[in-house]
Amino acid sequence: MKPKKFYITTAIDYVNGKPHIGHAFEKVIADALNRYQQLNSNPSFFLTGTDENAQKNAEAAKEANIETQKFVDKNSKVFIELCKKLNINYSRFIRTTEKEHKNKSQEIFKAVYDKGEIYKGKYEGNYCLGCESFITEKELVDGKCPEHNKAPEHISEDAYFFKLSKYQKQIIKFIKTYIVPEKRKNEILSRLENEELRDLCVSRTNLTWGIDNPIDKEFKIYVWFDALINYISGAESNWPADIHVIGKGINWFHSVIWPGMLLSLNYPLPKKLLVHGYLNIKGKKMSKSLGNIIDPIELAEKYSSDTVRYSLLRCSIFEDSDYSEEILIDRHNNELANKLGNLISRTTALAEKYKPTQTENTLLKKLKLKNIIKLIDNYELDKALNEIFTFIDICNEYIQKKKPWETKDQKILYELIDSIKAITIILYPFIPETSEKIAKQLNFKLSLDQIEKPIKIKSIKKSEILFKKI
Repeated sequence: MKPKKFYITTAIDYVNGKPHIGHAFEKVIADALNRYQQLNSNPSFFLTGTDENAQKNAEAAKEANIETQKFVDKNSKVFIELCKKLNINYSRFIRTTEKEHKNKSQEIFKAVYDKGEIYKGKYEGNYCLGCESFITEKELVDGKCPEHNKAPEHISEDAYFFKLSKYQKQIIKFIKTYIVPEKRKNEILSRLENEELRDLCVSRTNLTWGIDNPIDKEFKIYVWFDALINYISGAESNWPADIHVIGKGINWFHSVIWPGMLLSLNYPLPKKLLVHGYLNIKGKKMSKSLGNIIDPIELAEKYSSDTVRYSLLRCSIFEDSDYSEEILIDRHNNELANKLGNLISRTTALAEKYKPTQTENTLLKKLKLKNIIKLIDNYELDKALNEIFTFIDICNEYIQKKKPWETKDQKILYELIDSIKAITIILYPFIPETSEKIAKQLNFKLSLDQIEKPIKIKSIKKSEILFKKI
């Protein structure tokens, strides 16, 4: 089969504060999907980055008494560090203050204007600074933005509008095959099928920070109009995206506004939008005011990148999940150390003593590989991990039952080593550093087509302890 190009993106992050665990969750989801494509030998391009033209970045810089550009330069580096600590293998890290992005945003704004689909009018209504978004009365909960639990600011100003309403029918048709999971798709469809889509305000006035409106220098381009363009300005000729990975709070921007902009431009549409849930602490949303924010950089420094990645990818991808350091420790000790680490340690120690002899691997038939691949293809990474660890349990039961330390059965040891090879390959997207160590030690290639090819065994040394108990 001919390799298939794959282009994946995450949302770009505001740099008004430090990264939180939700940023880490999204990045490891996207990275796992990207590495899975590499296992399939598909050339992939993975874009992530920072959203720097937002007004809240300018306000945070003012509070910190730092020039805005210096402030975003400094904070953007922390998000790059987060990627490094979590072993995020991106192809390009885009910053929306880059000249290339600014030029592309202005070019696209002007193209839509020249088409007659951006016009001047007056905006009056609510604006949530946290969302950097205009918000309707209907969306408010007790007079507050549900996402940020703050009352929006009422604004009245001259503005430029994009004729988003023109594309309502086309957007409805498109998102029926675009959004995953069904629940998030139905939320958007429900709004679009029951409400008239309003034109979108695409400029702000009286701002000193942001990208200049190419039509009228009195205005800046509305930050969401410019932010979404990063998927094109950073694509390095890979557009259209195969999948955008985003959190549920920004579903509307990606499922309605973004396709509307692309339809106006006659650009190809992205193929899938994966909308993941949030991470909570004891059922409560993480927030600075509650003081329950988890710093993912601190977590990655305290534990390994693979431990943090694994503990996050064990969370439900589509629904909200509880997460904490205690959950991380539990998953590390009971699953990575007791199950996977123990299997590899015992098997390699015995294989060093009694060299395995090649035989047909009947044990491997119990690995539900087709089901695991189907789950990953459906973005259900948490469920795929369940299936992989079910097979690890089977391998641990097999070694207990067959007692190769008593029987010195070299064929049993071969089956176990060959099964470890399969486990390691399919775990590569989730825990790449550990998988690379095992593959190097047992001398096999990390590629999906190697799973069912018998392992060629030379000499085997007992594995180092891969996961020390916490």
